[in-house]
Amino acid sequence: MLPPRGEGAAGDRAIQQALESAWPTDLPAGDERQLLTAGRALLRADATGEGRNRWPAYFVRQETVAPAFSTARFRIQAAIARRDGRPDRAVVHLVWAGTDRGGTYSDGRITDLYFTRTASAKGVSAWVPQPRT
Repeated sequence: MLPPRGEGAAGDRAIQQALESAWPTDLPAGDERQLLTAGRALLRADATGEGRNRWPAYFVRQETVAPAFSTARFRIQAAIARRDGRPDRAVVHLVWAGTDRGGTYSDGRITDLYFTRTASAKGVSAWVPQPRT
């Protein structure tokens, strides 16, 4: 059962459990950790502007776009990473809360970020975020 909107951080655990129940894990633990770390950081960069320089190709068209949310009032409530059809594709599902520049607070916001696994010449693989369509 999901907590009521506006519950605050107290409801985050229930949201996390609901996501995990709805989409059973299908990625190796190491890949899931990498994707969750990258997905959280990418969403934070997109929403607050903090860390956009880490993904210059992803934010190439957003160089002059001001962040829509305050860093101080931004929180990721829950996140999971799962395959997206093929072993080299994944999606990170994030539920988050934040206060926009106008002062409006909202929780239960949903964002899906897509990643593709790439391999370097040395055989090292990495998860690369895919631009939004």
